[in-house]
Amino acid sequence: MLLSEKLTEAFNAQVNAEMWSSNLYLAMAVYFKKEGLDGFAHWMEKQSAEELEHAHDMINFCIDRGGDIAIGQVNVVPTAWGNPTEVFEHVYKHETYVSELIDKMVNIAEEEKDHAAKDFLYKYVREQVEEESTAKSILEQLKRYGECHIGILDSKLGKR
Repeated sequence: MLLSEKLTEAFNAQVNAEMWSSNLYLAMAVYFKKEGLDGFAHWMEKQSAEELEHAHDMINFCIDRGGDIAIGQVNVVPTAWGNPTEVFEHVYKHETYVSELIDKMVNIAEEEKDHAAKDFLYKYVREQVEEESTAKSILEQLKRYGECHIGILDSKLGKR
């Protein structure tokens, strides 16, 4: 079964969203490096690489199914935050948004009766549960313990 035009459009949009996410996390890594929080920066660099990996995975799936991928312009990402808590508030909000995007793609796959696409996308549904949980956990630790905990959390995130 060839990938439908509607799913091809959805994959193109998601590839662009994954590339934007990669740039967002890279910008956050730069912020943390400038703040001297190398563990946080390391964690964000890993996130950035993971998002780019998702884009490649989706590109390959789409092409394997006969879809057409067109790499579009990636919009500018934010580059400044007031403190680490603000960064992770943004991360958590962004991950919930990405979950919504993935859910919409699953809905399109269901509408198109494309079981292969649905199966492919379910790994991202599962991954988003983990991504949201991790971001929320870090955010809660930052809110609960504040600046006195930042060094410990920086060390922990550097071990990712």
